[in-house]
Amino acid sequence: MTSFVQIKYSNQHPGVARVESAIEAAQQLRHGFSGTRGLATLLLSAIAAAVMVVAYQVMDSVTEGHLLVMWIAVWAVAFAVLASFAGTARNVAVRMKAGLDSWSRALAEARADQRLWAMAKSDPRVMADLQVAQSRSEYEQAEAVPAVVRKVQAGGSMLRAYQRNYI
Repeated sequence: MTSFVQIKYSNQHPGVARVESAIEAAQQLRHGFSGTRGLATLLLSAIAAAVMVVAYQVMDSVTEGHLLVMWIAVWAVAFAVLASFAGTARNVAVRMKAGLDSWSRALAEARADQRLWAMAKSDPRVMADLQVAQSRSEYEQAEAVPAVVRKVQAGGSMLRAYQRNYI
């Protein structure tokens, strides 16, 4: 008589599976954070620290008997301030991040233009390409303006003429 033994062995080590799931969870946690939320948290923490410094200076002059009551009151005020300014701090952080992004983008474009101009000074082919691109842009602008004017004179609005030509 023949009998078959089928033992279920795992193809993967349980420790490796736990490490892989921990790494995957850490990556998902990292994607959950945004720069604006972190910046808002940083601003709120700075405000809370400033409030605590002022409160410490005020409490330093109070007698020791009322110290615990003062600390509880200060922390209650600090949490109320944090709760009331959370939206404002987030908006400030978003605007600050957008401003810094646009500033760095403008700085990068200026550096790229400087590099291109330096290359154009040393290479006549690049200079010729720039001159052709500039003359093409001037020609397209000269052709676009009369077309818009003709359409406006024909009875259409300037906005509709612009939208038909460019959008």
